[in-house]
Amino acid sequence: MDRAELADFLRRCRARLEPADAGLTAGTRRRTPGLRREEVAQLAGASVDHYTRMEQGRGSRPSRQMLSALARALRLSEDERDHLFHLAGEEPPRDRSGPGQHVRPGLLMVLDRLHDAPAQIFSDRGEVLAQNALAVALVGAARPGHNHIRAWFTEPAGRALFPPEDHGAQSRIHVAQLRAVFATRPDDARLVALVRELRGASEEFRELWAEHRVAMRRAEHKRFLHPVVGALDLQCEVLLSAACGQSLVIHTARPGSEAYERLQLLRVVGVQEFAPRWR
Repeated sequence: MDRAELADFLRRCRARLEPADAGLTAGTRRRTPGLRREEVAQLAGASVDHYTRMEQGRGSRPSRQMLSALARALRLSEDERDHLFHLAGEEPPRDRSGPGQHVRPGLLMVLDRLHDAPAQIFSDRGEVLAQNALAVALVGAARPGHNHIRAWFTEPAGRALFPPEDHGAQSRIHVAQLRAVFATRPDDARLVALVRELRGASEEFRELWAEHRVAMRRAEHKRFLHPVVGALDLQCEVLLSAACGQSLVIHTARPGSEAYERLQLLRVVGVQEFAPRWR
């Protein structure tokens, strides 16, 4: 691990990134260009103290999970992400069995500019890779490594965010999408492990898998039951990035509608802790 070079690289990447590039409000009294340390820490889900020590060439060796989070927070390209891993004495991620979890900076830039619509980036395996602030306010912050398909079938309390009469349709959509992806990459070790896990853990998943329905998720109508702002009838749009096996999922409401007004209220309410919540 090259602490001095790692610290220098982090500082320079932070300095070149403007708040708007990361979906943040610039505010006032910025004496130097770039993001503040506390902003990078917030984006990466790290403590300010831990990130500060890394920039100062001190502290413990960052975990692979933290390095991936920093790569997303600093909007690094794939080459820059690999360089970050090398400086920390780690081998960069090499997922030869399918698309990786590194989100392209351009896709993150689109996500950052969606201020009035909840939006998330998913891998085609169902992993939540990035969220904007309104998505966190709507469905909660996804923990590292969170897979929303796994959670749907193994954490039933999280389904409370959706009307009970919609659960069956959502289950079928999740399984049909996973079936379609599985057919394209039957040797994807993580995908094989996920399907094996869900077939063993959920009778509902096992039955739906046996039906062999195939469909990729695209546009659909989706209903939410938020614990603060109430019912939200939203249009779900899915923008696929076939080259990297990722999708940008955006929820919108028609301007002037009740759902639109409630989304605006949700922007004001912001991120709070509600339980149980679908993530």
